[in-house]
Amino acid sequence: MPDKVSTRGSGAKKGPPKYQNKFAYSHNRGSKKTQTILALPVDGLCRRCTDQIQWRKQYRKYKPLTAPRKCVGCELKKVRKAYHVLCDDCARDKGVCAKCAEKAEIIDEGPKTSQETAKEKQTVEQRLAGMRERQRRTYLRKLERGEITAADILNASQSSDDSDNDSSDSEADSSTS
Repeated sequence: MPDKVSTRGSGAKKGPPKYQNKFAYSHNRGSKKTQTILALPVDGLCRRCTDQIQWRKQYRKYKPLTAPRKCVGCELKKVRKAYHVLCDDCARDKGVCAKCAEKAEIIDEGPKTSQETAKEKQTVEQRLAGMRERQRRTYLRKLERGEITAADILNASQSSDDSDNDSSDSEADSSTS
């Protein structure tokens, strides 16, 4: 006769597990399937769904789609990522998570289109052209080293523009009084 396990009123076992894992699970990192799964991007999702999919990838529970699925929003077969219920277009238009379809802060937006990339590059070049030579060379050097990104250049130049405008406004105010 098997040993009886003591349980609570709900039938759930009490106490810690009988055996604890000695080391964390690690899958075969050299397999092609694992490499393709880990290379797939996780984008257009809320924090909770992003964590869920990353957990699935880490413990080899992620199963990629073999054929496109039907989108719940537009009813077209445009869903190409596993565990998503909305296509990228519908999720972006509605401003919701592509997996749970809830309105939440979207993390890791998808890859930028070529138009967005070109527009960003053009604005960075304009900002750099408006800088002094010393500042421009400093930013370019840091950009090459990878210390900053193009977005940092835009933010830094916008903040310096704001401070320039503030100082010119205060000078104009002092001259009128």
